[in-house]
Amino acid sequence: MEIKNRFSGKVIFSDVSVAHLAGADLRGADLSDAHLSGADLSGADLRRADLSDADLSGAHLSDADLSAADLRRADLSAADLRRADLSAADLSGADLRRADLRRADLRGADLSGADLRGADLSRADLSGAHLSDADLRGAHLAGADLSGAHLSDADLRGAHLRRADLRDADLRDADLSDAHLSGADLRGADIHKGQAELIAISLGMSIT
Repeated sequence: MEIKNRFSGKVIFSDVSVAHLAGADLRGADLSDAHLSGADLSGADLRRADLSDADLSGAHLSDADLSAADLRRADLSAADLRRADLSAADLSGADLRRADLRRADLRGADLSGADLRGADLSRADLSGAHLSDADLRGAHLAGADLSGAHLSDADLRGAHLRRADLRDADLRDADLSDAHLSGADLRGADIHKGQAELIAISLGMSIT
């Protein structure tokens, strides 16, 4: 497999095994539509790489640097993204079902329309992230930083948000049915009355 830089066209790697790219320098690489299912990219430098429409299902990306990478519509289902740097990455429309994103850096990332059902985002940094229309049903977000995040129209049914930081988050029209919110910080969050009632129910409170 030949890998080129998406900006200069220069060949970065040629005749490499995609299964073993741990720690590789793939900055700006063009990997759009690439088949990387199960590949070992742990610790790889993928800053500003084009991974749009790539198949990364089950891939090992722990500690990888994917900041500002293009991951639109990528298949990252069941991928290991623990502690990965995804800050300012474009993950719109990506498939992240059951992905492991514990302690990942997703500051300012675009996750609009992404499928995050069952994903583990415990203690992940999602401050300022765009999650409008994202599917977060059953996602684990315990202790996650969602301060200032854009969650309008997101589906958070059954999501685990215990001790999550939701200060100043935009939750307008987000579905919080059966969400677990004990210990969550919602100061300054943008919510409507119907959502406030659901939150009160989740916290065992009553609104008069």
